Amino acid sequence: MKLTRKEEIINLLSEQRIVTTIGLAERFQVSMETIRRDFNELEEAKMIRRVHGGAVLYTEYGIEPDYTYRTAENYNEKYRIGKKAAELVKDGDSIIVDIGTTTLEFTRFLKGKKNLTVLTNSLKIAYELMTEKDISVLLLGGKVRYGEGTTSGYWAEDMIDGFFADKLFLGAGAITAQNGIMDYHIEETNLRRHFLKQAKQVIALADYSKFGIKAMNQVCKSEQLDYLITDEKTDKKILKDFKQCGVQIIIA
Repeated sequence: MKLTRKEEIINLLSEQRIVTTIGLAERFQVSMETIRRDFNELEEAKMIRRVHGGAVLYTEYGIEPDYTYRTAENYNEKYRIGKKAAELVKDGDSIIVDIGTTTLEFTRFLKGKKNLTVLTNSLKIAYELMTEKDISVLLLGGKVRYGEGTTSGYWAEDMIDGFFADKLFLGAGAITAQNGIMDYHIEETNLRRHFLKQAKQVIALADYSKFGIKAMNQVCKSEQLDYLITDEKTDKKILKDFKQCGVQIIIA
């Protein structure tokens, strides 16, 4: 039985978490207005929720997409966010770098910094920096998560508690002004809470697709953030809510 276009949209969202109006118009060879009408009908049925330039599944708590998909998703936005975030790092800083595809992009712009100390629970980030002689990398120990290349658990928490850092560069699985930063993995969420206690300044990195989505575990409240770096596609009304929480917004 052939699926309807709207059924195919729901199937795509189940796999990818977010779809774009442009991408669907090209995929189905229809106009963007046709896709917008589909979105309107699906939103009225409470099957999707519209976001800037596309839609996400209507769920109370989102599901973390596969790492391979996250790497390719919104790459240009992540690249610009990472580059802008690196401007906040000074020679001689000690920083904690959270896991994630956006923080990995950020890490690539740290190359060439002098006398930098990086603490991370990401094997990919440690690998990215291992040839930088002026950057000292401390990899937190713990259980390695399958398919992600990250560590978490008691060992990682105990290790980070012995350090103090100038800045924390924090990723986001999901984010709203009302609920702050959220994530999908319990152990990694708890480790992030330890990160927050050990850093003088907290800088969150999140592209537009992470906003307005909920995940099961709260990492921190919005008021705990000093800076939020995002891209120009993020809804300005949402950013206004973060400003009211005392967060400084940087658009990459």
